[in-house]
Amino acid sequence: PVVAVLGHVDHGKTSLLDYIRKATVASGEAGGITQAIGAYEAKVQGGSGDKASITFLDTPGHEAFTSMRLRGAQGADIAVLIVAADDGVKPQTIEAIKHVETAGVPVVVAINKMDKPGAEPQRVMQELSEKGLLCEDWGGQTPMVQLSAKSGDGIQELLDTILLLAEVEEFAANPELPAEGAVLEAHLERSRGVVASLLVQSGTLRVGDCVAAGPTFGRVRSMEDAGKRRKEEAAPSGAVRIYGLGSVPAAGDVFTVYGTEQEARKAAEAAAQKLATRRAREAARGAEVVEVAVARRAAVPTQPAPKRRTPVKKSPPKRRQSL
Repeated sequence: PVVAVLGHVDHGKTSLLDYIRKATVASGEAGGITQAIGAYEAKVQGGSGDKASITFLDTPGHEAFTSMRLRGAQGADIAVLIVAADDGVKPQTIEAIKHVETAGVPVVVAINKMDKPGAEPQRVMQELSEKGLLCEDWGGQTPMVQLSAKSGDGIQELLDTILLLAEVEEFAANPELPAEGAVLEAHLERSRGVVASLLVQSGTLRVGDCVAAGPTFGRVRSMEDAGKRRKEEAAPSGAVRIYGLGSVPAAGDVFTVYGTEQEARKAAEAAAQKLATRRAREAARGAEVVEVAVARRAAVPTQPAPKRRTPVKKSPPKRRQSL
């Protein structure tokens, strides 16, 4: 499954991802969460003893979580909402809950910092229940795991919960189909051209495939993983960096593999036309709002400013001269 970790600032999102990364690297799996890829694929051991793959999205903010959905891509299969046990629900926590509801993905709550003296998990669960997330222990449907990203206590339980939820939801993708997915990040390098980080969500992406990503297209010249190791293909839930697109796509754009470059070009041109039409409609709507505001302002009768009276200088009284 593809997992996005969301939560309030300083509640431990980075610490959680770093602990999972270090534990995975220590067990012999190379790689890491990098800004270049924007995701990290970890091979974790579930409760049954079998190893499974979980891709963690390294999102810079909650808006990035829904940007894919707004462009037509499902950004993540599962959301992990991290809340500090000693701090409780905060404004960004509420914002994250709204983004998760908008995306329509199942959520697992990670109650972090249980190693701190002021940890109050019951208070956190009560505050979350007021926001619509009721713990399974209280008769709800939201799994909540108490953990410490500092010591590692509870993290294996969190991974087991994620894998169990993925099994219940039956996330499956056919690797035999042409690849589809979402753009995580893209930029232009002077020496190698356009570099795009892609999340494969169905099918298998291969070197040589013709790809359309939003309003741009191209042929995959080369591909590499988070460790900058060359790859020939990427399976579902895999995150890779590719070279070969004609221009820089936007984060969240949907990419699709086509049989020929001509088909990819047509798809990109159609997407560009749709984008131009939407931008023109938004510009017209904005201009209309400005015109209405100006018309309303002009319709308000202006009251003339009161005339200022010029004060009349009085001459001092003449002194009577004594005889």
